[in-house]
This record gives sequence, structure tokens and C-alpha cells, in this order.
Amino acid sequence: PEVVYGGISGDLHALQKVFARPTGKIRLANGTEFAQIAAENQWLWDDREPIVCELAIIRAYHATKQGRAIDLTLQFTALKDGVTIARRGLTHYGGLNIRMATSVGQTISTFTDSTNSLPRAWSDLSGTFSGSSTPSGLLVFPHPRNPDPPVEWVQFPNLAWCQPTFPATGMRYALKRGQPLGLRYRLYVHAGGKPDDATAAQLWATYSALEVTSAGEVAP
Repeated sequence: PEVVYGGISGDLHALQKVFARPTGKIRLANGTEFAQIAAENQWLWDDREPIVCELAIIRAYHATKQGRAIDLTLQFTALKDGVTIARRGLTHYGGLNIRMATSVGQTISTFTDSTNSLPRAWSDLSGTFSGSSTPSGLLVFPHPRNPDPPVEWVQFPNLAWCQPTFPATGMRYALKRGQPLGLRYRLYVHAGGKPDDATAAQLWATYSALEVTSAGEVAP
């Protein structure tokens, strides 16, 4: 939410000084394994000067009886020098903000393990949602090669909100001109309540094994 450009503070979420505007550049792909959309925005300072190019790639895989994987690649490229981004107040929300619908019997859990060569991390929000008599939920896996591990989590249970944050607490992350920042995540929509740790660990292992391309995308 907090964007600084040229020493002046703006707020992308509160629509102060900086605005994310679609450019109309959209690419669609549909194959045997997944469907994908890639869409571009520009961040405009004072709603005029382009300072960041943002590319969002959403890749949805076929659903199975167990669930559906959806991969997100978010790429940010500074078009000007002197652009930094930060979480709200440097300690609160920011990064991949996820707010779910209200559910009955909501449970939120997070897991982080930095003892391996690749840091393992995931969250789960489960409950019984409107229109269903059985529980379901969402696992979120930050890719272990995202910058600045380990992952930090922010929860707002009253908003059905749990997110992996970026950047680290107390930090303003400098976007370097012409050098994209890539953030990658997998969302796993699952049937049933919170998966056990062994199941979540296997899903993490499958995702973490995917190759990250030079363009910052996760290869199929």
C-alpha cells in the first residue's frame, strides 16, 4: 500500500498520489493443463507519470476431487529511479492480500519452517461457506524463492483474512529501474477442512519443485 517516489509518500490502496491503471494489454492462454490470463497495469504518479509497470499472471489448473491449484505471478518493474514499496505502517498488511468470504467454524493456521535449504511456509483458512453444507478452504503457498525470506504472516480473523506479507517488517523495498521484482504464490482450493501437515507438505513440495523462469514466471 505505501509507495514512495522521489522522496514523497503515496498510497496505492487509498488512492493518494499513485494509481494503478490497466493498460489494456491482456494475453490469454488455454491448453491441456491450465488456462491463463496475463494483464498489465501501470502505476501513475499523480495519475499522470508512469513509475511502475505491473504484470499479473493468473494460471488455473484443472480441478480434481481434492482441489484446484491456481498460480499467481506478480511482477513489478520500476520505470523511474527512487521508487520504494512497503507494508502499511511498515509492520501491517501488504503483499498478497487475501480476504475470504465469511464462513461458519472458520479456522486459520500458518506454518513456517526455515531449517531446510528452501524455507517451507503455508497458511490455511477453512470453514463452511454460504451455499454449502460441508467445509472447504484455501491453502496459500509462497514460493520459497521469493525474495527476503522467511515469510511473515498477518491475520485479521474478523475479516476472514490471512496473508503472506511483503516486504519484511520495518523495510521499504527499493524497486530498481529495469530489474523486475517477481513474487510467486500458489493458491490451493480444497474440499474438506484443514489438510493435515503431511498433505500440505506434499503440496508444497510439488509447487516448490516448479522451475522459475528468467522472466520471473513459474513454469508448468
